[in-house]
Amino acid sequence: MKLTRRNLILLAATIGIAAGPATAYAADVLNVGAYPTNPPFEYKNESGTFEGFEVDIVNEAAKRVGMTTDIADLGFQALFAATTSKRIDVAISSITITPERLKSQSFTQPYYDSDMGIATKTDSAVSTEADLKGKIVGVLSGSTGETWVKGHQEADGFSDVKGYDTQQNLLLDLSAGRVDAAVSDIPGMEYSFTKMKDLKVKQRIKTGEQYGLMMTKDHPLLGKLNDALTAMKKDGTLAAIHKKWFGSDAPADSSTVKEMPLPKA
Repeated sequence: MKLTRRNLILLAATIGIAAGPATAYAADVLNVGAYPTNPPFEYKNESGTFEGFEVDIVNEAAKRVGMTTDIADLGFQALFAATTSKRIDVAISSITITPERLKSQSFTQPYYDSDMGIATKTDSAVSTEADLKGKIVGVLSGSTGETWVKGHQEADGFSDVKGYDTQQNLLLDLSAGRVDAAVSDIPGMEYSFTKMKDLKVKQRIKTGEQYGLMMTKDHPLLGKLNDALTAMKKDGTLAAIHKKWFGSDAPADSSTVKEMPLPKA
């Protein structure tokens, strides 16, 4: 068919109309990356839908800035590359705000305070950091637990450090005796231990860690999402989400309740 100038103009207009809604929809979607096996912070239910403490937080924050979320299933280490490359806008997965990470990422104000812990089999003779001399310690690769363990390996005499791509695989190997201890965030481990009865957190490692929404460096939505978190703290929404997933009230002086400054590099 021969296309006249009029045909071309009409065709272009038709394509523009067809593309318009998709473009508008994309602009209203917050692309989120999440580690799929990190309950109660985020996990996939039987239908394949993400649920969890941080899922509720990011969904509510997005709603308050007039957006919906599209949550992608990503490995923990892949989250950092995904925000850096702008494949996603936000990463959730109990990601600790650290000075090192702030060099390449942006974070909202924190909304959860956490410590790490040393976990072993319940009947293990290992109960303190000092007992790990000559032992194999497992960690989630790319986590602050890995950073802590590698920083203490020489002084504490760990015989080996094994990295895992998922928390589930780490804890399964701990249960099977392939590692002597695991070092990771306490909330996620204790949640898992409600089902894995042979494992227990033996020692708390006070770190002052705090979790926030991790975003592409200087993301244009950083301020808006941070303001949404502030509003959620002020009206009690964040405290209610905490109660829902942890079964307890967040401490009054915690970052779940108190408005906090935007982290700076």
